[in-house]
Amino acid sequence: MADGVAQISPRPRARVRAMMEYHPPLGSRDRLRLDFNENTLACSPKVGEALKAVTTAELTLYPAREPVEAIVAARLGLKPEQAALTNGVDEAIHVLFESFLEAGDELLLPVPTYTMYEVYASATEARVVAVQADDDLAFPFEKLLDAIGPRTKIIAVANPNSPSGSVATRAQLLELSARAPQAILLVDEAYFHFYGETVMDLVGQAPNLIVARTFSKAYGLAGLRLGLLAGPVELMQWVRRVLSPYSVNSLALVCLKAALDDDTYLDGYVSEVLAARDEFANALDAAGVRRWPSRANFILVEIGARHAEFVERMRAAGVLVRDRSRDPGCEGRVRITIGTREQMKQAALALNEALAAMRQGGNAQ
Repeated sequence: MADGVAQISPRPRARVRAMMEYHPPLGSRDRLRLDFNENTLACSPKVGEALKAVTTAELTLYPAREPVEAIVAARLGLKPEQAALTNGVDEAIHVLFESFLEAGDELLLPVPTYTMYEVYASATEARVVAVQADDDLAFPFEKLLDAIGPRTKIIAVANPNSPSGSVATRAQLLELSARAPQAILLVDEAYFHFYGETVMDLVGQAPNLIVARTFSKAYGLAGLRLGLLAGPVELMQWVRRVLSPYSVNSLALVCLKAALDDDTYLDGYVSEVLAARDEFANALDAAGVRRWPSRANFILVEIGARHAEFVERMRAAGVLVRDRSRDPGCEGRVRITIGTREQMKQAALALNEALAAMRQGGNAQ
């Protein structure tokens, strides 16, 4: 109170007050970071070269996204107007939901899955319809079909999914698209490079299909925040109306062009991760740890009631892993990013030591 006058703070709109909050566990990152599904090595050396060539004069100019969008579109076999670069896939999801979700609409969401779908949906007037996967965490295809209704407006499918690493087949995605013509089918292919299968070639053919990609994972550009939405021109025109014209910065655009020019680096990194994933899966099996089959650059494992202790023991051993126990149906489960083979040998050693220490104090499972 000032001079006897009560101070009244401005209030945000009701929907913002009701929004889910998301707090990434951004602690010390000076350990082996197997908690965020990032590239654990480095981006292409060509990216560094491109950054060094940027002049200070260039930084005075607003970023020109369209020329780089045309390059990306051509690489994906798309028309430029079918593709929009975004400030990470997070912005892509946010803009898509803001463009299409209204009061009374429903977002159909197989869970567990990427948390930000529900976060951004909670900023709209739409209702989230969660479809719980079974204990095997396989894609709940039949349950999703049964959940489609007249108010279904968007169906969001991460493929491969996080945190499970499970996938939906092309036939299943096509069936979802056909069964819900009034809805957008968003297929988020953030982990495409570690899976190798895509529906990007169906963009423009399936009238309600929109595909998302990221350059944060295999390309190693997470710090620059680069994502992509691709879809029919008839849908993308509305996305572009909501999308900020300058949300992708100039340095990100320069680096993206350089990264796209280095297939040798990309292929080499992906091959290394796939080999490391197989070796680490074998190490988990040898340790008697339950795991879920994964087609992404991470593996979900069963730790049990002492999951928090396990995560802390791994951290103390220099390895960061992600506790997913708060995800629907994931109590006691921990997700471990796959890095290089050498990194995963370090992770396997830390895991075995953590489990052995936990067993000495009681059953770890």
